[in-house]
Amino acid sequence: MAANKRWRLVCYDIRDPRRLREVYKIVSGHGHRVQYSIYRARLDDLQVEQLRWELSRVMAPEDSLLIVDLCPTCAANVISRNHVEDWQDPVPSFRVIGGAPGSTEQASIDDNSEQLRECRDPQDEEGDPPA
Repeated sequence: MAANKRWRLVCYDIRDPRRLREVYKIVSGHGHRVQYSIYRARLDDLQVEQLRWELSRVMAPEDSLLIVDLCPTCAANVISRNHVEDWQDPVPSFRVIGGAPGSTEQASIDDNSEQLRECRDPQDEEGDPPA
């Protein structure tokens, strides 16, 4: 499950101070503050759904929530100044499946090239060598 985690930007705008404190507590438990109501979090899809469910119990219809999924290529291109670092995490070249804990006997290649291809600018691919 850890291999499916990606960087997400979690942004909110809450109209009521009491609800704002509750949302702050929930979101800060899942990520790191980048700006006042903008957080970065390394979450998988299940954790995103859990976060949305927790927030839906606190937020009112007039409140806003935005969760942006950043692919590895997009996360590597984040420009940050005077705060959060390490947006770029190394992509694992393989993933251990089954077997005993600590055993690497059964391994499969974790090919992320398709996911990376989706996020590239079409103009960038003209100069790329064939795969």
